Amino acid sequence: MPETIFECVINVSEGRDMTTIDSLTSEGAPATIDVHTDADHNRSVLTLAGGKDDLEAAVRRVAAAAVARIDIRTHSGAHPRLGALDVVPFVDLSELAGRPNHTDGSSGLRDGFAQWASETLGLPCFAYGAERSLPEVRRNAWRSLDPDYGPVRPHPSAGATAVGSRPILVAYNLWLKEPDLAAARRVAAELRSPTVRTLGLAVGSHVQVSCNLIAPFAVGPGMVYDEVMRRIPVERAELVGLVPRAVLHAESRTRWEQLALSEGKTIEARLKKAGLDGGRFCAG
Repeated sequence: MPETIFECVINVSEGRDMTTIDSLTSEGAPATIDVHTDADHNRSVLTLAGGKDDLEAAVRRVAAAAVARIDIRTHSGAHPRLGALDVVPFVDLSELAGRPNHTDGSSGLRDGFAQWASETLGLPCFAYGAERSLPEVRRNAWRSLDPDYGPVRPHPSAGATAVGSRPILVAYNLWLKEPDLAAARRVAAELRSPTVRTLGLAVGSHVQVSCNLIAPFAVGPGMVYDEVMRRIPVERAELVGLVPRAVLHAESRTRWEQLALSEGKTIEARLKKAGLDGGRFCAG
């Protein structure tokens, strides 16, 4: 039976210092299959993939480097954050091969990483997944919620980390033509649902509706784009990270450019390029 391939989409609180970003990317090699960097958010998203053992080792290398190099005390940026190594979600990619989604394997990776990070790096770690969502962690950390692993106070320079086990999601930003933050927040509130998480954010001199598509096979980028556009003019779309091929192909090819989608930005294409798909996820 072929080895299960997992993904880890590491969010770090650094989007301006390219030396640090390049260092983290190198630490994740050869598991790093995508890097998305945003200076205004001051945030980078590194997508890593591989079998359980290889991925676990790569994620730990990136985590150690992030804690060593990023000081959250001097951080400023548009995106909410708990710490330098802000979010570390593990994803079982079996769903790409047509198998039912499950999180047993990714839960084990989550718990193992959180235990390691708390003991080795001194990081307080908040777990999320079936028991609670990432927004719940952000709202309640240090208030009604104590860390699940590690110290009860933030790391002096790295803060804390949210470590997750979740299904595949798509991170997607819609930049508005007019920098109207109140309108962006209103639209975000109207669109927020169990399948779409949204925030209205001021990003530099621009404004965006930032979205996480929690059920992208049911509610994809085109649907969200159209719902925002129906309420307020959109200047452009932005895909953060990668998208499943089935989500891409659910959209009309004539809209791919408008929706900032492409074959090369699919998870399957990057797995194939990295030699990780084993013929299970990619045809041809």
